[in-house]
Amino acid sequence: MRRLLFLCICLSMAVAQNAADKVTVIKAGNLLDVKSGEIRHNQVIVVRGSKIESISDGSAKRMPAGATVIDIPRGTVLPGLIDSHTHIFLQGEDPAQGGYDANILQQGIALRAARATVSVRRALEQGFTSLRDLETEGAGYGDVEIKQAIDAGYIPGPRLFVATRAISTTGGYNLEGYAPELNMPKGAQIVDGPVEARKAAREQLEHGADWIKVYMTHRSWLGKNGELVSQPTLTVEELKAVVDEAHGWQRKVACHAYSGIGLRRALDGGCDSIEHGLDLDDAAVAQMLKQGTWYCPTLAAYYMDWAPETTAAGQRDRKRASVHGPSFQRAMKAGVKIVFGTDIGGIPWSEPMAQEFPRMTELGMSPIEAIRSATVRPAEMLDRQGELGVIAPGALADLIAVDGDPRADIHALANVQFVMKDGSVFKNEIRSAK
Repeated sequence: MRRLLFLCICLSMAVAQNAADKVTVIKAGNLLDVKSGEIRHNQVIVVRGSKIESISDGSAKRMPAGATVIDIPRGTVLPGLIDSHTHIFLQGEDPAQGGYDANILQQGIALRAARATVSVRRALEQGFTSLRDLETEGAGYGDVEIKQAIDAGYIPGPRLFVATRAISTTGGYNLEGYAPELNMPKGAQIVDGPVEARKAAREQLEHGADWIKVYMTHRSWLGKNGELVSQPTLTVEELKAVVDEAHGWQRKVACHAYSGIGLRRALDGGCDSIEHGLDLDDAAVAQMLKQGTWYCPTLAAYYMDWAPETTAAGQRDRKRASVHGPSFQRAMKAGVKIVFGTDIGGIPWSEPMAQEFPRMTELGMSPIEAIRSATVRPAEMLDRQGELGVIAPGALADLIAVDGDPRADIHALANVQFVMKDGSVFKNEIRSAK
């Protein structure tokens, strides 16, 4: 028995060593350097194991013996994309099928986890090799386990940075509207007071949270003068307890915040990123610049599924979109650090994730800056500079290829033909692959 165990261990070590020594050579006709914004032609990328070993001019490079060669003569090779705001445990719940409430009350964790495995595969197919997934919406710590399944090779998917349960307050999250004597489950962990807030952060960090997600605003509506009003949730003191705990663990805090009091509290409490930020005024932008706060606007999600215009909800939906664009432009022009995020899951996973790119460019962001918002910028936010979001020696071998030049046509990012993650090819629709 001991001999058999010894042989199994040796075999496992040999397989791991072979994977580490595997060499793949990618011959890129056009390689986009996302930092400089320039295209480098006729490049040879040598990948050893999970990392990029070297990049050189193809005319002078000798192919390593025994290497697998992949030829991508046309289109553009660029780093794997990073979506900084997703929900793999949501499916854009259709109100006609019970909406958000049915997702929690009628769909078991096993079913939701099975659907999440499809979601992460879809993300990888579209060239997103990393996701910051901002809470499970009632599925507990399921994102940690999906992450573990991906890392162990059981299922294909992007590299995940997870936020587990998220945090809000009494009266600050669904499920709502049921008889008051019923103790309904919630889509987030509910806290009241700094002590409970700190304890919730500790629990989530203990169970594997890479980020802490906090809801600083909840529902929104139109005020007396037609302005967007957002219900605040945590106090500054409650948020500061969460931030202090997370930072002590060298983790960061993402704050869902639309506008008004809750948005100001999020900034005063020291959050690391503002999610959505529908109505940023000049004071909020100035404070974000001063504090180095990241901004993940998730634009496209607010341009779909509007309620009828004659309803209060429909008027609110249209107001959200009308203030969101100018907020994005205000932040962009001021130099706020912006990262790409789709909020997919909040919208159906059947929607193309790349639709966020043209929304950004329509509002004035250059194509190369939009690409940076999904590569080098989030790598910095995630403290993975030089490892993610770039094609450079020592970086993880996360590479994609698209048809055409995305600097000239941002829509090219919707047609990903090749995906490599950690040095392994997941998708290859390049005709000339060898």
